Amino acid sequence: MSDLIQAARHLPARPALPTLSVAPIHIPVPGRPRPLALRVTLPVPAAGQGPLPVVLLSHGHGPSLYLSSLDGYAPLAGFLAGQGFLVIQPTHASSRSGGLGADAPGAPLFWRMRVAEMTAILDRLDEIAALIPGARPQPDRDRIAAIGHSMGGQTVGMLLGARLTDPTDPAARDVNLIEPRIRAGVLLAAPGRGGDGLSAHAAAAWPALNPDFSHMTTPSLVVCGELDDNPHLTTMGPAWHADPFHLSPGARALLTLAGAGHGLGGIAGYDAKETDDEDPDRLEATRRLTAAWLRSTLDPTDPVWEQAVAALRAHAPGLGWVEGR
Repeated sequence: MSDLIQAARHLPARPALPTLSVAPIHIPVPGRPRPLALRVTLPVPAAGQGPLPVVLLSHGHGPSLYLSSLDGYAPLAGFLAGQGFLVIQPTHASSRSGGLGADAPGAPLFWRMRVAEMTAILDRLDEIAALIPGARPQPDRDRIAAIGHSMGGQTVGMLLGARLTDPTDPAARDVNLIEPRIRAGVLLAAPGRGGDGLSAHAAAAWPALNPDFSHMTTPSLVVCGELDDNPHLTTMGPAWHADPFHLSPGARALLTLAGAGHGLGGIAGYDAKETDDEDPDRLEATRRLTAAWLRSTLDPTDPVWEQAVAALRAHAPGLGWVEGR
């Protein structure tokens, strides 16, 4: 463990397993003109290894060329794989590298296609596993979760049951794309509500940032940065990112990271200029608490989430706080 990680060392985590990463893997997606490129990161196969819980990781819509793709989020994907998860990262249609381009239908957010890409991954889990050379992991279809950061949080929110109405599109009214195969979700710095929650600029430029969380019923963890304020998007300040917790029946916990901006310590990439609050302790807290939530939600007999919350409160209160229900 890095000497820079001090308070977060008190949060429980399994000893890290060695991992391997395979990319690119390509799969077809209905309605997508080009195959979807994926990265799969997983524990190195070992004797006695059983089915692996699956995490779909949806990237954001950031300004960099490569973090918003299968080549980003290594700090989070690698950690989760080391904790025993099979992590699958698509390069979404909205990506600046490998996406569908600014002139394609649905640009720039491609909110429908992003959800369709995640669903296609679930439809082809066995095919994806078979394309990993020498490994052939067995995905556990009873333990599937999804994590999304920023715009990826809206994508995952829709998979968890949030609905969407685009006020500029008559065909996009109360759109329901819930994915029942996903049993747990984590929204990292996700967009909040539309309407009066949006700035005038955002309402004009991105009217599809208009989720309805009242139908988001899948058990969820919402993670926010205390200082994550983007006036170009919202008039509500950092509290906007907590809307998925306060406005949905499925959100079970809200983790607020003290002093964090949109990057939540650096989940999108190591030493990345795009990260607004790179901090090893905060990154480690984000990773450990996210993994603990997934472990306990996908396996209710695992008490690690309660242990992690207690450890945060007792030993690392300066890193953040948890509100539950």
